[in-house]
Amino acid sequence: MNRMIYRYSLLALLVGLSACERKLDIDPEQSIPSEQALSTSQNIQSLLIGTYNQAGLDNLYGGFLQMLADLYGFSGEASWVGTFTQPREVYNKRIRVDNSFVSGHWIDAYQAINATNLIIDHLEVVDEAERDRVEGEAKFLRALMYFDLVRTFGAPYVAGQSNNQLGVPLSLVGILDYDGDLAVPRNTVAEGYAQVLADLDDAYNLLPESNEYYADRYSARALAARVYLQQGNYEAARDAANDVIQGSGRVLAPTYGEAFNNDANSVEDLFAFQVTNQSGTNELVVHYASQDLGGRGGDIVVEPAYLDLFDSEMDDRSDFFYESSRGLLSSKYTNQFGNIALIRLAEMYLIRAEGNARLGTAVGATPVDDINALRGRANATLKASVTLDDVLLERQLELAFEGFWIHDIKRTQGTIVIVESVGGEPTEVPIPYNDNRLTYPIPQREIDANPLLEQNPGYGT
Repeated sequence: MNRMIYRYSLLALLVGLSACERKLDIDPEQSIPSEQALSTSQNIQSLLIGTYNQAGLDNLYGGFLQMLADLYGFSGEASWVGTFTQPREVYNKRIRVDNSFVSGHWIDAYQAINATNLIIDHLEVVDEAERDRVEGEAKFLRALMYFDLVRTFGAPYVAGQSNNQLGVPLSLVGILDYDGDLAVPRNTVAEGYAQVLADLDDAYNLLPESNEYYADRYSARALAARVYLQQGNYEAARDAANDVIQGSGRVLAPTYGEAFNNDANSVEDLFAFQVTNQSGTNELVVHYASQDLGGRGGDIVVEPAYLDLFDSEMDDRSDFFYESSRGLLSSKYTNQFGNIALIRLAEMYLIRAEGNARLGTAVGATPVDDINALRGRANATLKASVTLDDVLLERQLELAFEGFWIHDIKRTQGTIVIVESVGGEPTEVPIPYNDNRLTYPIPQREIDANPLLEQNPGYGT
């Protein structure tokens, strides 16, 4: 851990400074003491709001995390044509240990996790009427960040196995003094998932059913459904998704397009990071959109291989793109001040459908009914029946460019195909789901600072 950056970031959160600034230059003498900043209910709740802002930074849920997850998994469905080398390394599956986007994910996540730990450590000063909500929100955010850390920096979780492969360090106590020994080893993947689910279970029981645009109990339940699905625990995933569909009060947006580019949460958003013209970050627009829509011109272009996945010419999703000078761009990100919808109700329909399809059940609805709910909304031809492959394909049609691609490949034990030069000729090379190249390297700066950290296989210095 970089002690100076962590200390300054924490102080910024404590005194309510904007967490949108990635590089902080704060004079500690101008800051109030940390313990004093954690001594009142109002300050703890200000720290909680700051933690949401921290989690919404570009390296996290402000866009880079989702964008890289898709670039990592593409096998010709879309291409990186931008000039930044960091996303290109991920797209080519040749990531350097000093990749700043990858290291930024690690650094910003652990800064935010430390803030959630401090909140949980100081709950006794929070007004009793607000205490459960504050704890629930902090645990939701901690679970969210640990989940994405362990599934990107740790080897894939494999159902039915011990999962003793290395994950990420679990730090569950807030740190104020960075002058001590902070060396910690990596926990196992199994331990990481267990902590995530424990936090989400607590959050579900602590949070209210409605909580404005902050996390509520169904945000926690929906994230748990996603975690269970990644584990291959289809019964738990199905049941959690069904709970959300039936109890959350959310409904599918009337049209597919209305689920995106919203200034306020849509009717199907279970959790979204807020973006305004004064605060928040939407790097998805920056890298997906044309210049006239606030982007860099379109760093990610959609290829014919993705369009070929659609089986209905009437499907609105097959036409949810626009032409630019660089190629075909997704219409999901055209409002530079639009909120980033992290969990949509549509995902819950897909999780319930997959769980029922795999288990031969019909909890809540049949798989074909759930799939047709999404296809009907998109004006696609309805199905008379569906197979598991149909359900998995529907995930790609519905959730593309939202950060699911590499994670679905890993959990279904799929294969990615890249093109490399072999003997001077372009050759298709398959990469299996558990290949070392599909796990992020531990940032070199962390390896240098923490002698107990072990690098992932396949990465040098």
